[in-house]
Amino acid sequence: MINALLFDFDGLILDTETPEVVAWQQVYSRYGVEFPVKLWGRIVGGNGGADFDPVAYLAGQTGLEIDAGLMRADKRVRDRRLVAEQDALPGVEAYLQTARRLGIKLAIASSSSHQWVDGQLKRLGLFDYFNAILCCEEVRRVKPDPELFLVALKALHVPADDALVFEDSANGVQAARAAGIRVVAVPNPVTALLGVTGADLMLNSLADLPLEDLLERFN
Repeated sequence: MINALLFDFDGLILDTETPEVVAWQQVYSRYGVEFPVKLWGRIVGGNGGADFDPVAYLAGQTGLEIDAGLMRADKRVRDRRLVAEQDALPGVEAYLQTARRLGIKLAIASSSSHQWVDGQLKRLGLFDYFNAILCCEEVRRVKPDPELFLVALKALHVPADDALVFEDSANGVQAARAAGIRVVAVPNPVTALLGVTGADLMLNSLADLPLEDLLERFN
């Protein structure tokens, strides 16, 4: 019986990944270089098996010495401006409202920082829905390592069989599977291009299937 839902944050509750790609594309365009979305995608949702560095990659492509601090600051300003224009993704708040009504526990398990996740959840008016918010500060290793999900289960006092994970990225799905938790993948426009496999269920959007109908499939 599902009595706990564990949500990723970036790309699942709020599409922060499309703005990040757009911001890097804008920075790269000044040098006439195409931003390598598939290389970047290996680190989406966690560290993955890659150590892709967008600044180092651009330097290698152009042969130029690039001030990494200035470039990352430029990208961050562009990125944050775009993110600030985003609302929660379709279906997210309806799922949280239904879960609250049904007495289902809710947690965030994110590879990002509390400063980022907590701040954005408060901006969206979603912070108070969650019984626990677990971020990179709580673990030694982020996704695709399962530690974040295992810590979330402990915080909610539920076994893996009674929980369900919602993820948008391959790293997140891998982490959930490694934790022994069933997982629903909801790729965003960026992660859909990169390919997300291995989930127990794939949805284009949470708005496509009401939570009560989804729970019937798993219960």
